[in-house]
Amino acid sequence: MAIRPEEITTIIKQKIEQFHVEADISETGTVIQVGDGIARVHGLNNVKASELVDFGHGVKGMALNLEYDNVGCVLMGADHLVHEGDSVKRTGEVISIGASSKMIGRVVNPLGKALDGKGEILPEKTMPLDIVAPGIIDRQPVKQPLQTGIKAIDAMVPIGKGQRELIIGDRQTGKTAIAVDTIINQKNIPEDERCICIYVAIGQKQSTVAQVVKTLSDFGAMDYTVVVSATASDPASLLYIAPYAGCAIGEYFMWQGKDVLIVYDDLSKHAQAYREMSLLLRRPPGREAYPGDVFYLHSRLLERACKLSKENGGGSITALPIIETQANDVSAYIPTNVISITDGQIYLESNLFLSGIKPAINVGLSVSRVGGSAQRKMMRKVAGTLRIDLSQYQELAGFAQFGSELDKESQRQIARGKRMTELLKQNQYAPLKVGEEVLVLYAGTHGYLDDIPVEQVGVYEKQLLAYARTKQKATLDVIQHSQEMTEELEQKIIAVLDGFKAVFKTA
Repeated sequence: MAIRPEEITTIIKQKIEQFHVEADISETGTVIQVGDGIARVHGLNNVKASELVDFGHGVKGMALNLEYDNVGCVLMGADHLVHEGDSVKRTGEVISIGASSKMIGRVVNPLGKALDGKGEILPEKTMPLDIVAPGIIDRQPVKQPLQTGIKAIDAMVPIGKGQRELIIGDRQTGKTAIAVDTIINQKNIPEDERCICIYVAIGQKQSTVAQVVKTLSDFGAMDYTVVVSATASDPASLLYIAPYAGCAIGEYFMWQGKDVLIVYDDLSKHAQAYREMSLLLRRPPGREAYPGDVFYLHSRLLERACKLSKENGGGSITALPIIETQANDVSAYIPTNVISITDGQIYLESNLFLSGIKPAINVGLSVSRVGGSAQRKMMRKVAGTLRIDLSQYQELAGFAQFGSELDKESQRQIARGKRMTELLKQNQYAPLKVGEEVLVLYAGTHGYLDDIPVEQVGVYEKQLLAYARTKQKATLDVIQHSQEMTEELEQKIIAVLDGFKAVFKTA
């Protein structure tokens, strides 16, 4: 039976309509459920994992769960603007941030929007938030020191450019203080060696972030710092992408051959935000209700910290992730994860902090696995035995508490240990230059403090630095710029310390 021409036209029209409907389902979808920052979308058959989708009303989302009959998306904006039945479009883009050198000195959110009211920041390059880290061939060993200006760290747990050093401890033990002091200390370093600093605030109060920004501004550190802020009032999706956004901005500078320091404050709240999103997306919970891939979440972030090879420009990213423990429990899930990813940790103990030892660094548990090869040879010579001496002192001090009789050598070790513990105390926002650290530590390790009462050690250090900065500035500059401890330099240091002994006045 012949088909009439009008029937053929009708069949073709139906086929074209069917094709358009299928194409629309592939590229667009419909919201079937929304709430708690999560939207479930029907359609979007061709969408890819981590692809950006557009919900309209200025709200974007990220496709995370690709299920049989729907797509689970996390919203990057207010979920009350999205309603059931709304249309959703694919963008074909992975989530990225517009990076720019104009970001230095500014406060931005994880999507690159300015939060400081100083006007829009025009992007110079679009950087994807999640990339595969540079491979072994693209890197070179960590061999340049990153000076924190904190005596205890530069002497015993040195950090190198391209390293990942974890700062871990209970709340209110001075973790952020160490990171902020390290950023402020970049002011003491010549401009060509100075790091561009990125401070990523994850899940903190807006007032806390504002206080950090004010501190950095007061010390002139915002001149080389970018602050990426995702506060506690932001959706979990923004907290989740915040460290990746900070890292992408850092990579923009690193590939230009510059050194970058990134502080992630803190990754405990980052993991909690990811747990919240995962549970709402109905992903199966694992240990402590975290999803199984939370380790991969942090490892792929921290693996991006590296020192690039000369062929790639020689830039570096040094990461200082912060983890908050509860009741000094470093064996919890997230702390052990991040300890195993990083190249060492600075462990801050609440008991030390409360007893007045600040920074409250536990010498026994703090370690730097690769920083030793980056430490200045001069610093290594001056502070080489410091860690062992302090460990021995702590052990002997434990015995001494029982009132047992101690021999002369043990008594000498305890006396020296008390003074070195006192000498390693340091006020917040007072980082020292390398030359000043070497001078002070030399005095401690070579017995110049042995005759001084323990309570006068702080006074001695203060007066010594004032004396060296005014009367011995030339020698201090020589120490500052020297890499190795030569015999001639050691004689100059001894001359400064002997000269100071004559003018030192106890308080």
